[in-house]
Parts: sequence; structure tokens; C-alpha cells
Amino acid sequence: MKVLFAADGSKYTKKALAFLVTHESLTGPSDEVVVLNVQAPVPGRVKTMVGAATVSAYHKDEALKVLDPIERFLKRHKLQYRVTWTIGSPAAEVVRAAQREKAHMIVMGTHGHGLIGRAVMGSVAQRVVTEADIPVLLVK
Repeated sequence: MKVLFAADGSKYTKKALAFLVTHESLTGPSDEVVVLNVQAPVPGRVKTMVGAATVSAYHKDEALKVLDPIERFLKRHKLQYRVTWTIGSPAAEVVRAAQREKAHMIVMGTHGHGLIGRAVMGSVAQRVVTEADIPVLLVK
């Protein structure tokens, strides 16, 4: 099975990662975990002011802050994995990556906002569940 693991670096990401590695039915020796971090784009005027190279370095640094600890954790648990990052809308990029990777499941942490919280501010997890055509496991 191929699992797309969406990682934003929050404590909910850590909980979801712990859940993933402790459930062998999700990540056996022949399974692969693709860890994805999505960076929010910077406004175009910022890119113009500081330059494309600076913005690119910023995105890479921010992604590595999230992905490096996860990579170390997955190495300790001897799982097959790859890490990647992209820039864009988190929900759309998670769904797009799952399709591109031909993932069988998406795993992600959720902040657990209630109905009112989702109605007011939206929820990345809710949008992924709605838009994905594969199972989505949310860990709270």
C-alpha cells in the first residue's frame, strides 16, 4: 500500500505520524509512505522585492523544518518513505499529490475544529475528505 502523509509540522502531524507507525496494517515492510509538506505561496510583491531565489530558499528552509524530523523518525522505524514539498493551497495540493503518486490512502492530522469552526474558517482536512477519491484517515 502507498500512503500519502500530509505534514504541516503541528502537534497533530506528530500524533498522526505516531499513529501511522504503530499500526502495522498501514505501513508494512513492502509499503511506502510519501510525506508531503505544502508551503503557502508568498505574495507576488514579496517575490518582486526580495527576488525569486530568496523566496525559493525560504520555502525550502521552511519545508525542511517540517520534513527533517519526520525523516529521522521514519528512519528509526525502518519504513520505506520519500519526502517532498510543494507550494500552493494545502487541500488542493494534498489531493493532487495523492493522485499523482497513485496513493491508496491519505493520512493527516486534524486540529479537530467543530462544526462552527469549519463553517467560519474552513478546514484543510474537511476539504481533503470531500475532494479525495481515496480513503482519508484523520488523526485527532
